[in-house]
Amino acid sequence: MDSIKQAVELARSGDSLAHQEFIGGSKPIATGQETASAREVRLDVDHLEANRIVAFATGSESGRYYDMLRTQVLQEMDKKNWQFLAITSPTAGCGKTVTACNLAMSIARLPERSAVVVDLDLRKPMVANYLGLPPSGGVLSVLDGQVPISSAVIKAGVGPNSLFLLPGSIPTSGSSEWMSSQTMTTLLQAIKREFRSHTVIFDLPPMLLGDDVISILPRMDAVLLVTGVGSSSVADVKECQKHLDRVPVVRVVVNKVSEDVDTYYGSYY
Repeated sequence: MDSIKQAVELARSGDSLAHQEFIGGSKPIATGQETASAREVRLDVDHLEANRIVAFATGSESGRYYDMLRTQVLQEMDKKNWQFLAITSPTAGCGKTVTACNLAMSIARLPERSAVVVDLDLRKPMVANYLGLPPSGGVLSVLDGQVPISSAVIKAGVGPNSLFLLPGSIPTSGSSEWMSSQTMTTLLQAIKREFRSHTVIFDLPPMLLGDDVISILPRMDAVLLVTGVGSSSVADVKECQKHLDRVPVVRVVVNKVSEDVDTYYGSYY
């Protein structure tokens, strides 16, 4: 009865709540007006650099490789009017989260561009750790109905730029079930609607550790695959290819190449 009463009250509350949806059966997905007033934080530059997050500054020697990757990825996505970019890796330790954060920061520096990072590595969420954010409800709390998305989204500023974050919080053993759920579909629809002018980057789990990525790939527009020398093998990449025929792969990033190669954080092709 409480949920029925709450629905009636929402219906009476006017246009400002007309487009709210419910996640987990209890909490509303935020409207655009609520998202615009997301909690704001300032990121610590020293913490970012210590964690190899380097693409927040224009003219950074170490960040220019992410700028080159940014340009190529956006060119591909703009051709098809794509919004959702999934970033994954064959195995753990390839640097997918670092790549996701740097790419988003590089996009956020562009005039008339904006980015959102969503931590959907529910097995081991690391976006908040890399960016120096305190533990909070995160995306899992939105999925299970504890908080609305408007309370979980963070507007993170560094220098003159900012980007939106929907970080993770604690790992969950039920990540596979969440990925394939109707609740996840509802969340993705809300993100697409409320951030329609943003490039949305999803940090996904490693592809070969379970069926999480396979479950959610059909809902993504494109994929960027991050591999790591010594962390993933050619056989791992070939195994990933079996599952990547359902969504375009815009780039493959190769991290952890030998130090005599003239790059800060690897290379890409």
